[in-house]
Amino acid sequence: MRKAYVVVVSLLLAVLPVVPARAADNGSWSVYPVAAQAAARPYFYLSADPGQRLTDKVAVQNRTAEPLTFRLYAADAYNTPRDGGFAVRTADETMRGVGAWARLARSRITVPGHRTVTVPFTLRVPTGAEPGDHPGAIVALDERTEPGGGKLALGIRRAVGARVYLRVSGPTLPALAVSRLSVGRHRPLLFGTGTATVSYTLRNTGNVTLRPSAQLTARGLFGRTLLERRAARVPAELLPGQSVRLTETWRGTPVLDRAAITVSARARGASASAGASFYAVPWPPLVVLVLVVVAVVIVWRMRSRSGEGAVTRREHRFAVRRGLRDQGQ
Repeated sequence: MRKAYVVVVSLLLAVLPVVPARAADNGSWSVYPVAAQAAARPYFYLSADPGQRLTDKVAVQNRTAEPLTFRLYAADAYNTPRDGGFAVRTADETMRGVGAWARLARSRITVPGHRTVTVPFTLRVPTGAEPGDHPGAIVALDERTEPGGGKLALGIRRAVGARVYLRVSGPTLPALAVSRLSVGRHRPLLFGTGTATVSYTLRNTGNVTLRPSAQLTARGLFGRTLLERRAARVPAELLPGQSVRLTETWRGTPVLDRAAITVSARARGASASAGASFYAVPWPPLVVLVLVVVAVVIVWRMRSRSGEGAVTRREHRFAVRRGLRDQGQ
């Protein structure tokens, strides 16, 4: 019986300083730009006019003792929606930028153990290319898949990519947007402060890569500052047209107040903000208090009625005795 395979591509674009040109490296192989003798390049930093043709070289280094065979391809980059990490498209996805414009001289290479192979590539920028940044990567993919056990096997293919930062000349527009700000509250059962989860979407609406920061502020009644801190989960780079959903936890929310929350984002040449508010009301203690008040009122009314009945009975007995005395006279 054939097994069904789910293939997961593990792509590394990290920067490690232990190999030439600060290459992206996973311990078995590394990919990096071929550098001039004057200085090493951590990434490909390229500038071009629409319609221009660029040439460059990428190096793939085998750090193991055995020969390794790789598939080489160019890919577009994007931010992962969960945490905003720098990621690239797989070879089977549609490319619209660097992945569509770059052509490598060889699509597959075999690198002997402890050796390096250099591959030239050409990047042709279309005449109608939009100005601004077009990030991507040159990727070396090991197509070997390690199957797991069971009917549904999970296979992993490893890949390493050298980042490409291409800027097409023309007007640049840095722009940010903060949207879909929401607040979810987790209240204690009876007493004590609560916790709030502040979620928002940060989007690069411009055409250049941004390095944003965000500030989280909360103010209560009469302008009191309840919270003021820097958001900790903002991605280091937000690519053009990309967005990321971010979440911050606010511990120690007020017990009784109205909180106005503002998320302010900034980057070089761009800023944006969004706001939301909520009322902090300790409903469980209030319900308990209302029940206690209702119980006190009921008991008081019952006692009042009981007292009124006793007074009426005493008055009746007094009237009877008085009537008897009157008859005796």
